[in-house]
Amino acid sequence: MTSTAQAAPMEILDDDRPMRPAMLRGWRRRCPACGSGPMLQGYLKVRDHCPVCDEALHHHRADDGPAYLTIVVVGKLLTPLIFWVFTAFRPEPLVMAVAFSIAAVALSLYLLPRLKGMLVAIQWSRRMHGFGPSAD
Repeated sequence: MTSTAQAAPMEILDDDRPMRPAMLRGWRRRCPACGSGPMLQGYLKVRDHCPVCDEALHHHRADDGPAYLTIVVVGKLLTPLIFWVFTAFRPEPLVMAVAFSIAAVALSLYLLPRLKGMLVAIQWSRRMHGFGPSAD
């Protein structure tokens, strides 16, 4: 009986911050709370507070997570593509190296801020690292 009484408040807390909308807002690099304020200041710097709803965002601990996720996603997308292009078309090695290097850099630069926004939004949604009720 005590375990259900203790679990109920956490379920209530989880319902008011659904993860999917927060992740979509983070992907768009918007505040996970209101969805309209910009989360990032510059390319990767997370703002201390949302300029629209004043939600504190300085608690995040994304650290190296976005970089690791970017490497994994870019590798998973480009590896089969490189194999397919090589076996189907047999391009010159230098042409293939240049083309896929440019593709890897462009895809990485596109994904990195979006994945960082998603990780910060997940932390906000799950009330991790100071985003909880005891946050300032």
